[in-house]
Amino acid sequence: MERERLHTAVLVAPAAERRRLRKQRRRAAARLQAEQRQAEKARARAKAEAERAERRATTYLPATGEPGPAALRTPGRFRLARHQDTSATLAGAYPFLAEGGLGSDGVFVGQDLYSGGSFVYDPWVLYARGVITAPNVVLAGIVGSGKSSLAKSLYTRSLPFGRRVYVPGDPKGEHTAVAEAVGGQAIVLGHGLNTRLNPLDEGHRPSGLSDEQWATTVASRRRDLIGALAETVLARSLSPLEHTAIDLALTQVVRDNTVPILPMVVDRILTPSTHPTTDPDGRLAEDGRLVGHALRRLVAGDLQGLFDGPSTVAFDPTLPMISLDLSRVTENSTLISVLMTCSSAWMEAALLDPNGGQRWVIYDEAWRLMSHPALLRRMDAHWRLARHYGIANMLVFHKLTDLDNVGDSGSAMRSLANSLLANAETRIVYRQESDQLGPTATALGLTGTEQKLLPSLGVGQGLWRIKARSFVTQHQLHPAEYSLFDTSARASGRPS
Repeated sequence: MERERLHTAVLVAPAAERRRLRKQRRRAAARLQAEQRQAEKARARAKAEAERAERRATTYLPATGEPGPAALRTPGRFRLARHQDTSATLAGAYPFLAEGGLGSDGVFVGQDLYSGGSFVYDPWVLYARGVITAPNVVLAGIVGSGKSSLAKSLYTRSLPFGRRVYVPGDPKGEHTAVAEAVGGQAIVLGHGLNTRLNPLDEGHRPSGLSDEQWATTVASRRRDLIGALAETVLARSLSPLEHTAIDLALTQVVRDNTVPILPMVVDRILTPSTHPTTDPDGRLAEDGRLVGHALRRLVAGDLQGLFDGPSTVAFDPTLPMISLDLSRVTENSTLISVLMTCSSAWMEAALLDPNGGQRWVIYDEAWRLMSHPALLRRMDAHWRLARHYGIANMLVFHKLTDLDNVGDSGSAMRSLANSLLANAETRIVYRQESDQLGPTATALGLTGTEQKLLPSLGVGQGLWRIKARSFVTQHQLHPAEYSLFDTSARASGRPS
């Protein structure tokens, strides 16, 4: 029995000791928490005392302003009765809810008519910031709305930022005076002039290309150019046999001549070599007969003297602006398209130089270009590669429905024309006629308010759609710019 009592005492003693220790720990924790609360209360009390002392030491103006001679020099308390309304109504009472703008980096355009602030735009800055993913611009507006002045302002005001401007074809000669004023070069082409361009020139060689790469690039560009010229004149696509005739003629001319020119290629197409390796069945002359006579128009027809010899001018990529003035050529859509094909090919080597810097390429009177598949394909290729080469293309035309006149509905040409609009995330729409509102709103995804706004826009006022954001701006011109850019001076009789 005694042994059992001892065993029980041994078992109970540790349990009682554990309970005692737990109680001690709880009392110690409660004591620490109480001390922490007391310290926090003391700090809060000291802070409140300091704030009260600061308020007592501060002198405040009375609610009704200063008394005596200083009366009315400080405003009194503003009292306004409470008002409750819907958010749709109150939104019109707070102008500070307008669009915040694109920032201050870039080219000054004018005034944002909604916010009243300055409107600044630069496609390269917006691309670097991720606001847009393509630097191309589409500009549309009826005659007299001010779209030409805006285009000229955008590219001339970009020159101080180190940008350059290329106009591969100026059908009306509007950019000639601008090019000369900024220290650039305007190359005037036309019958009776001494200026001649050889579209088969090697052109400006981009840095970083080996001799083999450069030879391959030049050969490919020459083949594409002659094929595009033939398609433009023939108004159809070339057959495989015609492509072969062009390729063989061009290869032989380049091999036999240091400076190949178009008359040599035309002669080789019409009278090809009869060597068995190049013409095994003796039908090469017949295969290229239509192409040869189509290209003969450039060397012996209505375009004789423009592209049928060595170039009389050199392309200088260091100039701030180069424009090809085609206003001396007879007003003919096909001729203008052929001219722009040759002139753009002459510029193409400099355009496709990744180290050429940031450049504007202006396609004025673009409806002429889009009516020819070969030109449209070249434009589409340039637009898709704009980011790689640092190019911002600007397409200028009168109305967006011009895109609907390109090819048949569902055709490849219509798809290419629509892709130009899709690859331009900056769309600027100046005043449009009422019958153009529906197609314009559909093409750009305009709201009902924006659609109704277009017919009422004044001169120099435009709706800017930059991705999903909208701005209504007033373009502002310096007097010197106005006298240089104004295209209505001749029609109105004002001195230019």
